[in-house]
Amino acid sequence: MKKNIDIIINTSEITAGTRGASMGPDAIITAARAKGSMLFGQHPITRIANANHLLDHETRHNFAKRLDGLVGIYKELNEVVSKSLVAGNFPLILAGDHGSAGGTIAGVKSAFPDKRVGVVWIDAHADIHSPYTTPSGNIHGMPLATALNDDNLPCRKNDVPYETITLWEELKNTGGIAPKIQPQDLIYVAVRDVEKEEVKIMERLGIKNYGVEDLHMVGEDLLAEKILERLSDCDVIYISFDVDSMDPLATSHGTGTPVENGLLPSQAEHLMLKILESGKVVCLEFVEVNPCLDEKTNKMAETALKILESLLEKI
Repeated sequence: MKKNIDIIINTSEITAGTRGASMGPDAIITAARAKGSMLFGQHPITRIANANHLLDHETRHNFAKRLDGLVGIYKELNEVVSKSLVAGNFPLILAGDHGSAGGTIAGVKSAFPDKRVGVVWIDAHADIHSPYTTPSGNIHGMPLATALNDDNLPCRKNDVPYETITLWEELKNTGGIAPKIQPQDLIYVAVRDVEKEEVKIMERLGIKNYGVEDLHMVGEDLLAEKILERLSDCDVIYISFDVDSMDPLATSHGTGTPVENGLLPSQAEHLMLKILESGKVVCLEFVEVNPCLDEKTNKMAETALKILESLLEKI
């Protein structure tokens, strides 16, 4: 049964280390208009407020930069995503940077408080740092720590100020439920650029990472089966797709932190299509298209659009 799709545009880029991801969602819309696609005229669109003005000022939170602005973004995402799901619709989030994805997960959990939420995180990066372990202070490396409610304190190296801790705890408790997900219900795909602190928490929590070589070895169909088997006890699934999961040589460098030896676009598309066929996926998010860094004009947005159009046919 086809679901009504709610498109949620989130142009926040306050958690990234580079500038330009705020233009990613509209770069995808521009790509659609350029090819004559009516995709963005067929579904209702909600734009949430960003806090990008904070980029013009010094941050008070060096270990969680612009955390004060992200708290509000998490709250709005929680409300908009949960409202869409409770109405029986399918929220599709087009976001700037990846740091706000924890707010999306909060919205899924708020809509289904008594259900197990599975997360398929397709990304070059693990994004599981906390203010206590971060090497950069950029919160786009922390959204999964908020969802898991785990600060990785055994690897603590930063002396985090009380004001930052207070807001960080508020962020993790968005929606009044913490944790939102369990470690065994988180699956990484294509993660290949991690810091030692992230390796240690992945090992401690037993988080599964299917690398690019795993996909090459078994193919998309079998890998999708393996993912769904691991998430068989989950009632609903959220897919978060960071375009840096793809190989920049097969796409472009139009993303904030490109990493070579990634997925081919066709592999990413096929894998997500097979997971969607399970019927458990209730929410999908595309992030980190950055047209400012695209050496091939708008190639990354065009690639993301092609994948997106294919996936929406299955929803």
